[in-house]
Amino acid sequence: MIKQKLVNITVLIASLFWLTSSMAAPQIIPAAPQLAAEGYLLIDADTGKVLVEYNSQQRLPPASLTKIMTSYIASSELINGTLKLNEDVDVSERAWRTGGSRMFIQEGTKVKVEDLLNGIIIQSGNDASVALAEHIAGNEDAFADVMNQQAQLLGMTDTHYMNATGLPNEEHYTTAADLAKLTIALIKDYPEYYKRYSEKYFTYNDIRQPNRNQLLWRDKSVDGVKTGHTSAAGYCLVSSAVRNGMRLVSVVMGSKSEEARAVESQRLLSYGFRYYETLNLYKADETLKTVRAWRGQVSNIDLGLAEGITITIPRGAKKNLEASMDIQQVIKAPIKKGQAVGKLTIMSGELLVAEVDLVALVNLEEGGFFSRLWDAIALFFTELFSGDTLTATT
Repeated sequence: MIKQKLVNITVLIASLFWLTSSMAAPQIIPAAPQLAAEGYLLIDADTGKVLVEYNSQQRLPPASLTKIMTSYIASSELINGTLKLNEDVDVSERAWRTGGSRMFIQEGTKVKVEDLLNGIIIQSGNDASVALAEHIAGNEDAFADVMNQQAQLLGMTDTHYMNATGLPNEEHYTTAADLAKLTIALIKDYPEYYKRYSEKYFTYNDIRQPNRNQLLWRDKSVDGVKTGHTSAAGYCLVSSAVRNGMRLVSVVMGSKSEEARAVESQRLLSYGFRYYETLNLYKADETLKTVRAWRGQVSNIDLGLAEGITITIPRGAKKNLEASMDIQQVIKAPIKKGQAVGKLTIMSGELLVAEVDLVALVNLEEGGFFSRLWDAIALFFTELFSGDTLTATT
């Protein structure tokens, strides 16, 4: 059996960043803003890197931020084909009587799913939320059970829903961290329906109502997401924006006014975009190294990553990044596509940024008897002259 040994191969990626020594000066970033809110979070949607947080794990009432989950489930039903945008929904008396913010649907009428979805997302209609919940699950309690199951699937371990609207209930709560998970899932899983969160107005029954997210008017990079308010929850806002390919999600819960939630959310987003950047370092299935392979039908094999690497770093810190590969000295067939044969490590000075498996990008089948025999002899002499001892078999 051939003894395997790891060797260090430093790879300079000049097109991505300049390499410097581990003594590079640290990047200086000002302290994160402190907001007048019960809990808040700023996160890079692509990397999951938390940039700012305060009480992000604290269970708090979400008010109408609940409707992000309501729309997530509706979007899932639409994608699965169990719900259609042009489908009629009967408006019950219970939906019609639901208080709070409303779309102003009428009891006994039929409303299209698309109109209800717009009413939930743009107008934050409680009546629309109940009507759609009843249509999907039979009643709102059953829909809340679906919401809780979906929350668990998304890893929202500190969330519990009692209704589809966010109207006050002591057992109805979530956290800033969980809302960020949900929002990122909505953006990535259902981008075609997430687009509705950027709409500024919606008219139904001759009543034109504006989106309550003031940032849609103040910042052209903002494309969502949702406001909420009750006396228990205070003023809340989940917002998301994209600048230069970087998407940030901010969650502000329990601020003092409509203006405060907008201003505080803007402070988070501005801080994140000003002092951080997202770098797409490597793509999945991109050839990073071609190495000698033994006993195979071909003599070389391409190595790369099963998944791409995207990182969030302080602006200006990319000049400190250094990438290196540890690759098995002897790679023998058979090798399956996706099989790990080494490691890719990215450092910033003494800080480990990322470490992932280097994998074979193709299958490598065993060669014939004579090619295996020839490789065994070649390996023997390679080790002989390199000073190492190998026992090679065919």
